[in-house]
Amino acid sequence: MGIVVGYLATDEGRAALEAGAVEALQRGVRLVVVASARASVDDAKRAELEAELSRVGVELAARGVEHQLRLVAAGKDVAEDLIAAAVEIEASLIVIGLRRRSPVGKLILGSNAQRILLDAPCPVLAVKPVRV
Repeated sequence: MGIVVGYLATDEGRAALEAGAVEALQRGVRLVVVASARASVDDAKRAELEAELSRVGVELAARGVEHQLRLVAAGKDVAEDLIAAAVEIEASLIVIGLRRRSPVGKLILGSNAQRILLDAPCPVLAVKPVRV
């Protein structure tokens, strides 16, 4: 059992990471941080993603969050990566970040978010970054 969080180095990704870390600490479970790198990512970008995940690991360890970091580059899409991780660890929760959308954009949820919400094997927590 654990919690899966989809992570990108964006405000939305950081909001998801924070919510996932809080939930993992409260529930006393492991947090599995999944960052998806597409097959088209070059070596420099991949190294940048690995360095970012390393920073995330240091931050989580300092907070006492049991965690696992995964950089997935299998060519699947983000929704499939998160759902597969959730199935594998029998996750109790998936956490994703959502970005703000225009009034028209609110009628159509992003395709990855929609697929995760519809196909996830467990509850999904969707969070937005705090805007000041």
